[in-house]
Amino acid sequence: MDFQLTDDQRALRAGVRDILSRHADRAALRAYVDGPPGEAAGRPPGAAGWAGPAEPEGPVGAASGAVGPASGAVGPASGAVGETSGAVGPVSGAVGPVSGAVGETFGMVGRWWRELGAAGFFGLRLPEADGGVGLALPEAVLAFEETGRFLLPGPLVATHLAAPLVPGAARGDTVVTAYDPGSAGGRLVEHLTASDAVLVLDDAAVRVLPAQELARSARPLRSLDPATPLHRAAAPGMAGWKTGTGTGAGAGADAVDGGEAAGGRSAPTAAVLRREAVLLTAAQQLGSAARTVETAVEHARRRRQFGRPIGAFQAVQHRCARMLVRVELARAAVYAAAVTADPTEVAAAKLLADEAAVRNARDCLQVHGGTGFTWESDVHLHLKRAWLRASRWATAAEAEEELARALLTNERDMAFGWI
Repeated sequence: MDFQLTDDQRALRAGVRDILSRHADRAALRAYVDGPPGEAAGRPPGAAGWAGPAEPEGPVGAASGAVGPASGAVGPASGAVGETSGAVGPVSGAVGPVSGAVGETFGMVGRWWRELGAAGFFGLRLPEADGGVGLALPEAVLAFEETGRFLLPGPLVATHLAAPLVPGAARGDTVVTAYDPGSAGGRLVEHLTASDAVLVLDDAAVRVLPAQELARSARPLRSLDPATPLHRAAAPGMAGWKTGTGTGAGAGADAVDGGEAAGGRSAPTAAVLRREAVLLTAAQQLGSAARTVETAVEHARRRRQFGRPIGAFQAVQHRCARMLVRVELARAAVYAAAVTADPTEVAAAKLLADEAAVRNARDCLQVHGGTGFTWESDVHLHLKRAWLRASRWATAAEAEEELARALLTNERDMAFGWI
């Protein structure tokens, strides 16, 4: 089996990188991070939907041109959303932009968001008949890897997953975040006050909820990553979301799980969406890990000590080499999981990608020396984002449990002669 990228996939990756380099370069990222208070959150404190002043709780996350269709793919290229998880159309009574244009609700990110939507980023896996690009999960992984390189802020994964469920999400007109009460970090909701809708991944049913509904009971937290504002969503109200009836936060939810959509295709289940979110987050971690290798090598070539570049010293060379090994191991795991979509391989990919992103950012900081600790350096942004992503969707503990479960199952099957 040939796992080399096709020419179309390379063109896709280059196209996404070109868009991000023009609209979300380092200058734009620093302006976003260093902007006035509230800019990174999309809305200043006190705006509609804001849940009140943040309560000190300690930093969260430190616990651990346009894109065209591709004719060839790594793995089954025809596996558009409809084949893997069910491509669906808009839900009834769907949530639309509740707070004006994306540029108004999402601050500076609005410009990037519209460009990505126009390029087909969020509708990458939607069938062409539904206004998407018609590609598959491997291509989505390549695109999300590039967003990790650029540290692009915003609920990218959630909006991409919601593209077949929420009107306007595929075009970038609607910003969608996610709430997953079934995972360790799922009650932490990113960019809540800047979003229009919330994709609730409850095991009983996938729901779409107006962001304003959830924001009423959510509590803002102090996020470790300055570009990722967080809220902790309250567990009460899930009973209403499960049934779609009753009062309170659940009353405005639209159920999409298990129903039928355009063309008679079934809606994706929470398990499928959760698995895809884990893989796309792993792809972002992979992109960040690769970028920190490049940053470390560039600095090692440029910085001179004792009359020669520090990259000439063996200790620095070995550190950079270990960084590259982590990236290549993670890349092989992430790309393979994108082809198979196997839960065990997705868990392994997330585990390796988290390790590569976190450890590479720390090693990059060491290569930079004292300058790596300064606010002006971007290294700390990669490290903080890597910490935060490692605590989202599948944590290390959850991924290890999945791998252990698969190993025990295989041992049992071999003992009984089933495989």
